[in-house]
Formats: sequence, C-alpha cells, structure tokens
Amino acid sequence: MIFAAGLGTRLRPLTRSTPKALVPLMGKPLLEILIKKMIRQGFDRIIINVHHFAGQIVEFIEKNNRFGIEIAISDESERLLDTGGGLKKAAWFFDDQKPFLVHNVDILSGIDLAALYDHHLHGKDRLATLLVRHREGSRFLLFDQGLRLCGWENIRTGERILTRESKGPLQRLAFSGIQIIDPALFRNMRQTGAFSIIQTYLSLAPEKKIMGLVDDRHIWMDVGTPEKLRHAGKYLDQVM
Repeated sequence: MIFAAGLGTRLRPLTRSTPKALVPLMGKPLLEILIKKMIRQGFDRIIINVHHFAGQIVEFIEKNNRFGIEIAISDESERLLDTGGGLKKAAWFFDDQKPFLVHNVDILSGIDLAALYDHHLHGKDRLATLLVRHREGSRFLLFDQGLRLCGWENIRTGERILTRESKGPLQRLAFSGIQIIDPALFRNMRQTGAFSIIQTYLSLAPEKKIMGLVDDRHIWMDVGTPEKLRHAGKYLDQVM
C-alpha cells in the first residue's frame, strides 16, 4: 500500500493545485518513482489511498495504464482517515492473508524492499516490522534491546507513552515511513474513523510483536518540503 492521501501542507506552494504524490522530482512524480521501484523489487499488487486532489491521482494511474500491474484506489475524498484509518479502509485489498508492504509516498530510500519483506517473513509471530533509523528529530519510537516496540516519546514536549515494560534500557529510534504488516493486524484493530497506525501499535505492543529493523546504511530521505525535494534530486539514481 502507498500512503498518498495527505494534504502535503509542508510542500506548499507546490501542493496548492497538485497532490503531493504527483509533485515532480527531476521531472518524475513521486508516485511514479515509488511504483516503479516496487515493481522492480517484485511487488505487483498495489493499493493507493487518495484524498487531496484525488481525481488527479486516479487520472495519472489510468493514463499510465496502471503501470502494467494491479493497482486499486482507496478513496478517502470525503474524509482523511490518517494512517491507521486509511489502512483499515483498505483492508479488503489484502485478502490473500500474506504480509504486505506499506510505504509513504514522500519517502525516498535506497532500501531493498524485497529484503525487508523477507526479513519480516523470517521473524516468528510478528504482527509488523517497522523500518527505523538513528536520526535527529523530536518524535521517536521506543524499543527494548531486542527491538520490540515498547512506547513513544516526543522529546520536545516531554510527552512519553510506555505500553510495554522493558527489562533493559530503551532505544530511541525514528520511524522511516516503511513497514511490513501481517493482515492479522486488522483483526486486532479496535479504533475507528481517523486514527494513527502508531496508536494501534502502542495499544497492541504489550501482547503482540511489533518489531523494529534498524537501517542506517542506505540513503533515506523525507522529501516532504520544497527544500528537501530540491536536495533529493542529486540522489535520485541511488533510490530508484
């Protein structure tokens, strides 16, 4: 699944008349860059959630003949559902009971997505594997020494949520916007409407294995602002 429904407020003025998924990087829309990377790495069924200028994204997908694969749309035009609500609305698409990749459209990386998927498959009883890294920021996920999720922290406001005890010191790691999820997650979702997937993970952390995978080796970029987008251009070949 590609999360592409956001308003792209950080990318203004580029998103005043264009959805962030279609904002170009070196002449190529972010959505196209990500879809083609997914296809090259073996993913051939994709669902995209849409909200802001949803029609433009649908038209773009159709114009490109759905890139030769199965591409579905999860329409959130009436109400933006955030990551958890958006995922829950798209649950019908994941009817084969196989784990699936979820990727934010405004994230570029050199990560091997197929290798991430295999890593998840080889983990026992995992509900989700979150790609994380050591980087600067204010909001972090908190993991124990075995990289099992225990909580969340905002170091700017001092807010801290711990839902699972850790026997050792906790690690602060930043979520990279890329994850593998087992469809069993849908049976455990209690929230409704618009909600963050992180809320769900924190509520399930005491009983379920929400695991982190640290990757500091590959290029990773959040291109959610015009400045970051301009900076990312010189790395495009390394993230394709």
